[in-house]
Amino acid sequence: MKVTIIGGGGRVGSNAAYALQCAGIVSEIQILDANQALAEGEALDLLHGASSIADQRIYAGDYEQAKDSDMFIITAGLRRKPDESRLDLINRNVSLFSQILASIKQAGVKSSAIVFVVSNPVDILTNLAAAYLDLPWQQVIGLGTMLDTARFRSLIADSLDLPPTQVKALILGEHGDSMVPIWSSATVGGLPLAGLKSCTSAFQNQIFDRTKKSGAEVISRKGGAGWAVGTTIAEVTHAIALDKRQLLPVSSLQQGAYGLRDVCLSVPTILGRGGIVDQVEIELWPKETQGLQRSARTLIETMKTVKNAVS
Repeated sequence: MKVTIIGGGGRVGSNAAYALQCAGIVSEIQILDANQALAEGEALDLLHGASSIADQRIYAGDYEQAKDSDMFIITAGLRRKPDESRLDLINRNVSLFSQILASIKQAGVKSSAIVFVVSNPVDILTNLAAAYLDLPWQQVIGLGTMLDTARFRSLIADSLDLPPTQVKALILGEHGDSMVPIWSSATVGGLPLAGLKSCTSAFQNQIFDRTKKSGAEVISRKGGAGWAVGTTIAEVTHAIALDKRQLLPVSSLQQGAYGLRDVCLSVPTILGRGGIVDQVEIELWPKETQGLQRSARTLIETMKTVKNAVS
Protein backbone atom coordinates (compact mmCIF):
# COMPACT_ATOMS: atom_id res chain seq x y z
CA MET A 1 0.00 0.00 0.00
CA LYS A 2 1.36 3.40 -1.04
CA VAL A 3 0.71 6.32 1.30
CA THR A 4 1.42 9.97 0.52
CA ILE A 5 1.60 12.34 3.49
CA ILE A 6 0.80 15.90 2.43
CA GLY A 7 2.44 18.20 4.94
CA GLY A 8 4.87 15.42 5.79
CA GLY A 9 7.60 17.87 6.71
CA GLY A 10 5.66 19.21 9.68
CA ARG A 11 5.43 17.85 13.21
CA VAL A 12 2.22 15.85 12.71
CA GLY A 13 3.12 14.57 9.25
CA SER A 14 6.62 13.48 10.22
CA ASN A 15 5.39 11.78 13.40
CA ALA A 16 2.79 9.93 11.35
CA ALA A 17 5.46 8.85 8.87
CA TYR A 18 7.60 7.52 11.71
CA ALA A 19 4.66 5.61 13.23
CA LEU A 20 3.90 4.05 9.84
CA GLN A 21 7.54 3.18 9.32
CA CYS A 22 7.86 1.49 12.72
CA ALA A 23 4.81 -0.69 12.08
CA GLY A 24 6.10 -1.82 8.69
CA ILE A 25 2.61 -2.42 7.29
CA VAL A 26 2.48 0.03 4.39
CA SER A 27 4.98 -0.66 1.62
CA GLU A 28 5.63 2.88 0.39
CA ILE A 29 5.66 6.30 2.10
CA GLN A 30 5.95 9.49 0.09
CA ILE A 31 6.63 12.75 1.93
CA LEU A 32 5.10 15.77 0.21
CA ASP A 33 5.48 19.28 1.58
CA ALA A 34 5.44 22.87 0.31
CA ASN A 35 8.96 23.08 1.73
CA GLN A 36 10.69 20.63 -0.61
CA ALA A 37 14.01 20.72 1.26
CA LEU A 38 12.24 19.86 4.52
CA ALA A 39 10.39 16.98 2.84
CA GLU A 40 13.65 15.66 1.47
CA GLY A 41 15.30 15.95 4.87
CA GLU A 42 12.52 14.05 6.63
CA ALA A 43 12.51 11.33 3.96
CA LEU A 44 16.28 10.99 4.18
CA ASP A 45 16.21 10.76 7.97
CA LEU A 46 13.56 8.03 7.81
CA LEU A 47 15.46 6.25 5.07
CA HIS A 48 18.59 6.16 7.20
CA GLY A 49 16.74 4.06 9.78
CA ALA A 50 14.94 1.83 7.31
CA SER A 51 17.40 -1.07 7.50
CA SER A 52 16.68 -1.42 11.22
CA ILE A 53 12.88 -1.54 10.96
CA ALA A 54 11.14 -2.59 7.75
CA ASP A 55 11.56 -2.91 3.99
CA GLN A 56 9.73 0.13 2.69
CA ARG A 57 10.25 2.72 -0.01
CA ILE A 58 10.48 6.15 1.64
CA TYR A 59 11.10 9.29 -0.40
CA ALA A 60 10.11 12.91 -0.98
CA GLY A 61 7.94 13.60 -4.01
CA ASP A 62 5.30 15.79 -5.64
CA TYR A 63 1.65 15.52 -6.68
CA GLU A 64 2.52 13.94 -10.01
CA GLN A 65 4.37 11.13 -8.21
CA ALA A 66 1.53 10.87 -5.72
CA LYS A 67 -1.29 10.19 -8.18
CA ASP A 68 -1.00 6.40 -7.87
CA SER A 69 -1.22 6.52 -4.06
CA ASP A 70 -3.66 4.23 -2.29
CA MET A 71 -4.06 6.79 0.48
CA PHE A 72 -3.50 10.53 0.80
CA ILE A 73 -3.00 11.67 4.40
CA ILE A 74 -3.45 15.45 4.60
CA THR A 75 -1.70 16.93 7.65
CA ALA A 76 -0.74 20.33 6.19
CA GLY A 77 -2.10 23.36 7.98
CA LEU A 78 -1.45 26.23 10.31
CA ARG A 79 -1.08 25.40 13.99
CA ARG A 80 -3.71 26.24 16.54
CA LYS A 81 -2.82 28.92 19.07
CA PRO A 82 -3.18 28.04 22.81
CA ASP A 83 -6.30 30.22 23.23
CA GLU A 84 -7.82 29.38 19.85
CA SER A 85 -10.56 26.83 19.24
CA ARG A 86 -10.19 24.41 16.34
CA LEU A 87 -13.08 26.09 14.57
CA ASP A 88 -11.28 29.45 14.82
CA LEU A 89 -8.72 27.96 12.46
CA ILE A 90 -11.23 27.78 9.67
CA ASN A 91 -10.60 31.13 8.02
CA ARG A 92 -6.84 30.56 8.18
CA ASN A 93 -6.80 27.00 6.93
CA VAL A 94 -9.59 26.69 4.35
CA SER A 95 -7.65 28.59 1.69
CA LEU A 96 -4.58 26.37 2.08
CA PHE A 97 -6.71 23.22 2.14
CA SER A 98 -8.55 24.28 -1.01
CA GLN A 99 -5.23 24.55 -2.85
CA ILE A 100 -4.28 21.04 -1.70
CA LEU A 101 -7.57 19.57 -2.91
CA ALA A 102 -7.16 21.30 -6.26
CA SER A 103 -3.64 19.87 -6.60
CA ILE A 104 -4.85 16.35 -5.80
CA LYS A 105 -7.69 16.64 -8.30
CA GLN A 106 -5.49 18.12 -11.02
CA ALA A 107 -2.89 15.36 -10.63
CA GLY A 108 -5.60 12.73 -10.89
CA VAL A 109 -6.03 9.87 -8.43
CA LYS A 110 -7.05 6.23 -8.59
CA SER A 111 -10.77 5.61 -8.28
CA SER A 112 -10.04 3.44 -5.24
CA ALA A 113 -7.90 6.05 -3.42
CA ILE A 114 -8.65 6.98 0.18
CA VAL A 115 -8.33 10.63 1.25
CA PHE A 116 -7.65 10.88 4.98
CA VAL A 117 -7.95 14.40 6.43
CA VAL A 118 -6.04 15.27 9.61
CA SER A 119 -5.73 19.07 9.26
CA ASN A 120 -7.96 21.17 11.51
CA PRO A 121 -10.79 21.99 11.79
CA VAL A 122 -10.95 18.37 10.66
CA ASP A 123 -14.73 17.91 10.41
CA ILE A 124 -15.18 21.04 8.30
CA LEU A 125 -12.26 20.19 6.03
CA THR A 126 -13.45 16.58 5.64
CA ASN A 127 -16.83 17.95 4.54
CA LEU A 128 -15.13 20.19 1.99
CA ALA A 129 -13.05 17.28 0.66
CA ALA A 130 -16.11 15.04 0.35
CA ALA A 131 -17.93 17.75 -1.62
CA TYR A 132 -15.03 18.66 -3.91
CA LEU A 133 -13.29 15.40 -4.78
CA ASP A 134 -14.79 12.98 -7.29
CA LEU A 135 -14.69 10.06 -4.88
CA PRO A 136 -17.42 8.06 -3.13
CA TRP A 137 -18.17 9.44 0.34
CA GLN A 138 -16.89 6.19 1.86
CA GLN A 139 -13.38 7.05 0.65
CA VAL A 140 -13.13 10.47 2.32
CA ILE A 141 -12.32 10.15 6.01
CA GLY A 142 -11.30 12.57 8.75
CA LEU A 143 -9.28 11.76 11.87
CA GLY A 144 -12.29 13.04 13.81
CA THR A 145 -12.27 12.22 17.51
CA MET A 146 -9.61 9.51 17.28
CA LEU A 147 -7.08 11.67 19.14
CA ASP A 148 -9.69 12.82 21.69
CA THR A 149 -10.63 9.18 22.28
CA ALA A 150 -6.99 8.19 22.78
CA ARG A 151 -6.50 11.03 25.27
CA PHE A 152 -9.77 10.17 27.03
CA ARG A 153 -8.79 6.53 27.52
CA SER A 154 -5.27 7.35 28.63
CA LEU A 155 -6.40 9.96 31.17
CA ILE A 156 -9.00 7.56 32.62
CA ALA A 157 -6.37 4.83 32.95
CA ASP A 158 -3.77 7.16 34.45
CA SER A 159 -6.19 8.60 37.02
CA LEU A 160 -7.51 5.18 38.08
CA ASP A 161 -4.09 3.46 37.90
CA LEU A 162 -5.33 1.00 35.27
CA PRO A 163 -3.59 -0.43 32.17
CA PRO A 164 -4.37 1.98 29.27
CA THR A 165 -5.03 -0.83 26.80
CA GLN A 166 -7.76 -2.27 29.04
CA VAL A 167 -9.77 0.96 29.08
CA LYS A 168 -12.27 1.26 26.23
CA ALA A 169 -14.20 4.51 25.91
CA LEU A 170 -15.23 6.83 23.08
CA ILE A 171 -15.50 10.50 22.29
CA LEU A 172 -17.95 11.20 19.46
CA GLY A 173 -19.19 14.25 17.56
CA GLU A 174 -17.01 17.22 16.66
CA HIS A 175 -13.26 17.22 17.14
CA GLY A 176 -13.64 20.39 19.16
CA ASP A 177 -15.60 22.10 21.90
CA SER A 178 -18.89 20.25 21.28
CA MET A 179 -17.36 16.75 21.48
CA VAL A 180 -19.37 14.19 23.46
CA PRO A 181 -17.97 11.69 26.02
CA ILE A 182 -19.67 8.30 25.79
CA TRP A 183 -19.64 7.00 29.35
CA SER A 184 -22.56 4.65 28.69
CA SER A 185 -20.33 2.11 26.91
CA ALA A 186 -17.03 2.76 28.73
CA THR A 187 -15.40 -0.41 30.05
CA VAL A 188 -12.26 -1.64 31.76
CA GLY A 189 -11.23 -5.23 31.15
CA GLY A 190 -14.64 -5.83 29.58
CA LEU A 191 -16.54 -4.64 32.69
CA PRO A 192 -18.58 -1.40 32.93
CA LEU A 193 -16.36 1.47 34.01
CA ALA A 194 -19.32 3.10 35.73
CA GLY A 195 -19.33 0.11 38.12
CA LEU A 196 -16.10 1.31 39.76
CA LYS A 197 -16.76 3.25 42.96
CA SER A 198 -14.08 5.75 41.98
CA CYS A 199 -15.79 6.55 38.67
CA THR A 200 -18.11 9.17 40.15
CA SER A 201 -19.86 12.00 38.33
CA ALA A 202 -17.22 14.39 39.65
CA PHE A 203 -14.47 12.11 38.30
CA GLN A 204 -16.17 11.89 34.91
CA ASN A 205 -16.50 15.66 34.65
CA GLN A 206 -12.86 16.16 35.64
CA ILE A 207 -11.56 13.66 33.09
CA PHE A 208 -13.69 15.00 30.27
CA ASP A 209 -12.75 18.60 31.04
CA ARG A 210 -9.07 17.72 30.87
CA THR A 211 -9.63 15.74 27.67
CA LYS A 212 -11.19 18.79 26.00
CA LYS A 213 -8.31 20.97 27.12
CA SER A 214 -5.56 18.47 26.30
CA GLY A 215 -4.80 19.93 22.90
CA ALA A 216 -4.28 23.41 24.30
CA GLU A 217 -2.25 21.96 27.18
CA VAL A 218 0.15 20.21 24.81
CA ILE A 219 0.42 23.32 22.63
CA SER A 220 1.29 25.50 25.62
CA ARG A 221 3.96 23.06 26.84
CA LYS A 222 5.67 21.90 23.63
CA GLY A 223 4.16 23.85 20.76
CA GLY A 224 1.83 21.21 19.35
CA ALA A 225 0.76 17.57 19.43
CA GLY A 226 2.83 15.03 17.55
CA TRP A 227 3.38 11.53 18.90
CA ALA A 228 -0.18 10.75 19.99
CA VAL A 229 -1.72 12.05 16.79
CA GLY A 230 0.90 10.12 14.81
CA THR A 231 -0.12 6.85 16.44
CA THR A 232 -3.84 7.50 15.87
CA ILE A 233 -3.16 8.26 12.20
CA ALA A 234 -1.31 4.96 11.98
CA GLU A 235 -4.20 3.12 13.67
CA VAL A 236 -6.67 4.37 11.04
CA THR A 237 -4.24 3.68 8.18
CA HIS A 238 -3.60 0.12 9.36
CA ALA A 239 -7.32 -0.58 9.77
CA ILE A 240 -7.70 0.24 6.08
CA ALA A 241 -4.48 -1.37 4.82
CA LEU A 242 -5.22 -4.65 6.61
CA ASP A 243 -8.98 -4.59 5.92
CA LYS A 244 -9.56 -5.00 9.66
CA ARG A 245 -13.27 -4.07 9.72
CA GLN A 246 -12.31 -2.15 12.87
CA LEU A 247 -14.78 0.13 14.66
CA LEU A 248 -13.21 3.57 15.15
CA PRO A 249 -14.53 7.11 15.84
CA VAL A 250 -13.49 8.71 12.55
CA SER A 251 -15.22 11.64 10.86
CA SER A 252 -17.20 11.10 7.66
CA LEU A 253 -20.24 12.37 5.78
CA GLN A 254 -23.22 11.16 7.77
CA GLN A 255 -25.82 8.95 6.10
CA GLY A 256 -28.56 8.80 8.74
CA ALA A 257 -27.09 7.35 11.95
CA TYR A 258 -28.59 9.14 14.98
CA GLY A 259 -30.70 11.17 12.52
CA LEU A 260 -27.63 12.91 11.11
CA ARG A 261 -27.10 13.68 7.42
CA ASP A 262 -24.99 15.98 5.24
CA VAL A 263 -22.48 16.80 7.96
CA CYS A 264 -19.10 15.30 8.78
CA LEU A 265 -18.43 14.27 12.37
CA SER A 266 -17.51 11.14 14.31
CA VAL A 267 -19.89 8.27 14.99
CA PRO A 268 -18.90 4.61 15.53
CA THR A 269 -17.55 3.68 12.09
CA ILE A 270 -16.29 0.38 10.66
CA LEU A 271 -13.22 0.76 8.45
CA GLY A 272 -11.89 -1.67 5.86
CA ARG A 273 -9.81 -1.67 2.70
CA GLY A 274 -12.34 0.35 0.72
CA GLY A 275 -12.70 2.96 3.45
CA ILE A 276 -15.95 3.18 5.37
CA VAL A 277 -17.82 -0.11 5.55
CA ASP A 278 -20.63 1.14 7.80
CA GLN A 279 -21.64 3.84 10.25
CA VAL A 280 -23.01 2.03 13.30
CA GLU A 281 -25.82 3.41 15.44
CA ILE A 282 -25.07 1.93 18.85
CA GLU A 283 -27.59 2.75 21.57
CA LEU A 284 -26.46 5.71 23.69
CA TRP A 285 -27.83 7.42 26.76
CA PRO A 286 -30.40 10.06 25.73
CA LYS A 287 -28.13 12.90 26.86
CA GLU A 288 -25.31 11.49 24.71
CA THR A 289 -27.53 11.32 21.62
CA GLN A 290 -28.70 14.87 22.29
CA GLY A 291 -25.09 16.00 22.65
CA LEU A 292 -24.20 14.36 19.33
CA GLN A 293 -27.06 16.14 17.60
CA ARG A 294 -26.01 19.49 19.16
CA SER A 295 -22.49 18.87 17.89
CA ALA A 296 -23.87 18.32 14.39
CA ARG A 297 -25.84 21.58 14.53
CA THR A 298 -22.69 23.45 15.56
CA LEU A 299 -20.81 22.09 12.56
CA ILE A 300 -23.70 22.71 10.14
CA GLU A 301 -23.81 26.37 11.20
CA THR A 302 -20.06 26.67 10.64
CA MET A 303 -20.28 24.98 7.24
CA LYS A 304 -22.70 27.67 6.07
CA THR A 305 -19.86 30.19 6.27
CA VAL A 306 -17.54 28.12 4.08
CA LYS A 307 -19.85 26.28 1.65
CA ASN A 308 -18.47 28.27 -1.28
CA ALA A 309 -14.84 28.09 -0.17
CA VAL A 310 -14.04 25.28 -2.60
CA SER A 311 -15.50 25.41 -6.09
